[in-house]
Amino acid sequence: MPQAPSKIWKDLPVDKRTAVADAFWRTDQTSEDIDAQRAEAIVSIAQRLNFRPKSLQALPIERRAKQLAHLPDVSDTVAARALIAYHMETKRPMMAAFLDAVGIAHEDGVITADEISPPDAARLKAGIDALRAAFPDDDVRLYLATLVALDRDTWGGLEDLEGQRA
Repeated sequence: MPQAPSKIWKDLPVDKRTAVADAFWRTDQTSEDIDAQRAEAIVSIAQRLNFRPKSLQALPIERRAKQLAHLPDVSDTVAARALIAYHMETKRPMMAAFLDAVGIAHEDGVITADEISPPDAARLKAGIDALRAAFPDDDVRLYLATLVALDRDTWGGLEDLEGQRA
């Protein structure tokens, strides 16, 4: 069973949550969704600190990231958006290496096809092996867990392969 994005968030050490939160606030992705998720995060932090949300919005990104990182419980939507932002902002080479090894067309680590078929176990294993050879194990585990949490239909096979490794 895949972990929910909020469980992945909760299991991260605070320093990694800070990096993920920093990417969440810094990402230049614009949409109503991210605006809503940022507002939700501000309200959660405000409630924890007994601050007015407007005061928190004025804080520098570093302070907002630190405050968000110290929230052990965030919603799945905030955690998912933060994990996506983190990987998009800081882990593009790893994403590209994985997609290259799995044989999926991409542009700088972002899948270019509208739909993809779930890769077979051999291709997934090749992707995992390529990542493990080139990137820190913690980063690889977080990336793979994020893929499964966000799209189990496509990436669920990763869970089986990672389970065999443990």
